[in-house]
Amino acid sequence: MSSRRKSAVLLSALLSLVPLGLAGAAETKTEIKGAAILDHPCGKVSVKQMGLIHAGKFDEANKLTTKEMQEQWKAMPAKDREMMTGMMKEMSKSEADFAKDIKASGTLTVEGDHATLTVKQEHKDANGSSTDTMTQNYVIDGNKCLISR
Repeated sequence: MSSRRKSAVLLSALLSLVPLGLAGAAETKTEIKGAAILDHPCGKVSVKQMGLIHAGKFDEANKLTTKEMQEQWKAMPAKDREMMTGMMKEMSKSEADFAKDIKASGTLTVEGDHATLTVKQEHKDANGSSTDTMTQNYVIDGNKCLISR
């Protein structure tokens, strides 16, 4: 085989690997469901923050968010923060109740350094049925997970 032909074959072989390399470089998407979420750093921080909000410990709960969210919170007028804390406390659950909800109907989608927790609950009564959906976003930094927008 001529050196020119060998070069062409080698180049062809190398170029055939490029799409595989690019596909491998794409971020993989992983879904975690139910109780396994509680073992993931994002599941742990979500349950912890919910418990802190339920207990009225908003400053501690805010420390589990990204710096950007903390700055936005501090920049908010005091009356708006007061209204928001009241709403958050009213809508919050204990750690145990929230963990139970995650186990029953939670899905954590992890993609690269971001994750999203979705907890859907269906309610049925004499008036019909309804679905409540709670979604929380995260930024992952190593094995640390912070709540984001």
